[in-house]
Amino acid sequence: MGEVLNTTTSTLWTTSRTWTTSTTWTTSTMTSATTPDRSEFRHVLFSGTIVGGLTAAAVIVYLLVARLPLPHIAAALIETIIVLAAAVAVTFLPGVFAVARGTQGIASAAAIGLWGTVVFMAIDIILLRPFHAFPWTWDAVGGGSSWWYLPIWWMLGTFLAWQGALVMAGRVARGGDPSIRSLSVPLLVGGVVVALALGLGGLVYMPVAGGAGFLLALVVFALIVIARKG
Repeated sequence: MGEVLNTTTSTLWTTSRTWTTSTTWTTSTMTSATTPDRSEFRHVLFSGTIVGGLTAAAVIVYLLVARLPLPHIAAALIETIIVLAAAVAVTFLPGVFAVARGTQGIASAAAIGLWGTVVFMAIDIILLRPFHAFPWTWDAVGGGSSWWYLPIWWMLGTFLAWQGALVMAGRVARGGDPSIRSLSVPLLVGGVVVALALGLGGLVYMPVAGGAGFLLALVVFALIVIARKG
């Protein structure tokens, strides 16, 4: 009788240990697979500073290219590439930094995008303005002041980061690839198509058309994500 009890107890203990180990491993795997959104204040500021620095670098490169004695079509093509590359960075990097998977991550990405525009504004005022980096026509739009475009820039940077994070979270929810390369391809296609269609036709300056096409494609994909969730 004692041997039977000992055997039964040993079997139950082994089964319990196996089940506990399996449950613990499964829970650990699920936890690592569902990485929480990053919304710490210091992380948002640090990430936004990176985005702002990259934005400033793209603007400086654009300005340098614009001053080179290149044929009009060559300059327009290079500037369009710079605009689209910068658009990809400011749209999807905030979502990557925030690990956007839900509402909190999407909001954090928008905050990163907003802070990135503030950082760029500081670089613009401290470094670019004293060297008269922009053509006079840029300020002439606002009556000789640079403040006309700064609020627009704040809203645009926040909007791009928000929409990019929304598209990224939607891709993850469907089990797709949330990498920047995968997410940006259809948006770049939209930007290139609009840039060539309007730019080569002389209707809109090619870099402007490319940026508009990128933005339009981004909004369409974000609306698709919202429609699927609804």
